[in-house]
Amino acid sequence: MSARRPCVLLIEDDLSLQRLVVAALEELPLDLIAVSSVDEGLAVLAGKPVNLILTDLMMPVRSGFDLIDALAADPALRGDAKLVVFSAGLDPQVRRRLTRPDVWRLLLKPCSLLELEDCVRSALSIGDDISTSPAVIVDPAGDAIDVYFGGNAALYHAFRASCVTQFRADIAAGDDAIATNRLPALHHLAHSLKSVLLTLGHPIDSEQAMGLEDLCEAGDARRAAASWSVLRARLSLLIKTG
Repeated sequence: MSARRPCVLLIEDDLSLQRLVVAALEELPLDLIAVSSVDEGLAVLAGKPVNLILTDLMMPVRSGFDLIDALAADPALRGDAKLVVFSAGLDPQVRRRLTRPDVWRLLLKPCSLLELEDCVRSALSIGDDISTSPAVIVDPAGDAIDVYFGGNAALYHAFRASCVTQFRADIAAGDDAIATNRLPALHHLAHSLKSVLLTLGHPIDSEQAMGLEDLCEAGDARRAAASWSVLRARLSLLIKTG
């Protein structure tokens, strides 16, 4: 009987980043389960053992901190799984909160796919003798392909296409948050877009999202609305250019 493949649980509410992680790890000898919330993740853990948990921190309803606390309160739920926090919000204060024995490693979004793969290989003790890297394709798209995608232009463009589709939903969600004066929802959207736009190679747009995130956190609704208008126009342009 063949050995059971290791299982990785990804808890990430941003569907674009979910798809990116799935694509990045699809050639590794593992099973990947991707869910969008802490509650879904806990349900998976209640039903089967996993070997590695990759979790975002900032998610609706319950955060990655809530997940960590739930696992600490019920060690049997976690079992022997290593836990990696994969987040764009790893400032010094957050890093201090996460300096605890039940957090195995921190990954700052956006990280390169090579860094992500190395983390997963290390956690699961998967050797480098397994050939998993697709052929490198030369492409003029810019530094993002080299920095975040290891030179794999095909994977970059597949991720970009999924993001362009998601941007339409993001615009609708941002407009609704502005219309209903829900700054927490807009803050969450900006937080996700900050990482996605940087991964796509748009640092200026990423900085715009970061600024919007800060304005929402400060409760400045007027300036947040103006900042969203600028970011919205940038997203619309990215949709048009594909």
